[in-house]
Amino acid sequence: MARVKTYGDVLREYEFHPESKCADADGNACDKQTIGLLQRRHICIDQIKFIGKESNQLEEVDAGLIHSELDVYTEYIDQRRDEWQTNILPVLKKLPLSFLIRESEICRRALLDIRAGRSRPQPKNQERLIAIVLNSI
Repeated sequence: MARVKTYGDVLREYEFHPESKCADADGNACDKQTIGLLQRRHICIDQIKFIGKESNQLEEVDAGLIHSELDVYTEYIDQRRDEWQTNILPVLKKLPLSFLIRESEICRRALLDIRAGRSRPQPKNQERLIAIVLNSI
């Protein structure tokens, strides 16, 4: 059974709805109890990801039948903006090969191919290498 909202219900809910696009006088995100003159929030873009729109399962994600959006979206990697290419790989190339072999437990041949850009590590090995890079910075 569905309950129909009255105009009064909608107005009462609107009075205390959070305004995610705005900030309070101190620059903090607004919540339900924020009062006073609001200002635009400033954002910082961390990463740009290109995803496809060809999925037929977006409704299932919204309904909660599929738990991860990653199972539905197709991601198109832009080599100029790929975090692996721009941030991780340059640091891997600077680290000594013997150090990487010892710390990552990945074979020498595979590491040479990864550092040369001829191959991309499997997700588990990629996580290991990212951790090594982050610890070495």
